[in-house]
Amino acid sequence: MRENITTIPINDLFKPKDGCPICRMTEMLEKNYVEFIVGDAMMEPNIRIETNKKGFCHRHFSKMFAVGQKLPNALILESHLKAILTEVLPKKAGSKPDKKSLEKIEALDKTCYVCDRIDRDIHHLLSTVLSEYQKSEEFRQLYREQPYICLNHYALIMRDATGKGGVSSKFMKQFHQDTYDLTKNKLAELKEDITYFCSMFDYRNNGKDFGKSKDAIERSIEYLTEEKP
Repeated sequence: MRENITTIPINDLFKPKDGCPICRMTEMLEKNYVEFIVGDAMMEPNIRIETNKKGFCHRHFSKMFAVGQKLPNALILESHLKAILTEVLPKKAGSKPDKKSLEKIEALDKTCYVCDRIDRDIHHLLSTVLSEYQKSEEFRQLYREQPYICLNHYALIMRDATGKGGVSSKFMKQFHQDTYDLTKNKLAELKEDITYFCSMFDYRNNGKDFGKSKDAIERSIEYLTEEKP
């Protein structure tokens, strides 16, 4: 696959063949935006307006504090708290709660600047994946060689593939088969390991080696409940 400014990140994300490639996409976007927000974005008034309005989820506030200096984090919090006091919370208490303010507070609890940017940009990256899959046999082979696609991202990529500008009918059957296999095979592997783990508690298997089923519980829980950015 010929590399250009759009495909280079896709190549970089698929070549390691380590876990779910779409998880790596979200992790890359998360890392970039967390570092950006406590770095260059400090000098961008338009971004500060957005962050004041949306705020951040606990996960991303915590990551910002972990990677950034204390002063940038404090300045972000200062302007965000000021915005809540002046634009979200009612100006004063009344005989009953202000309905609009309650709606704003509830909405604030559901928004995060970093989450929203990831949700937007992941679709741009996936559109490149879908495009390269249709253009390049080399990339199709690289796609098939991935260890797995997690359950959550199976749904995400198939929604994009079947949506407007997704995968053409010429490639859809094969793309779905490849994606389905990457997800199903991982689930089947985990199920097999869990079944073997359970069988080791049968007295007839006393003394046998747990083998790779030893951490089957941990791997299955991580796969099924992995926290997504």
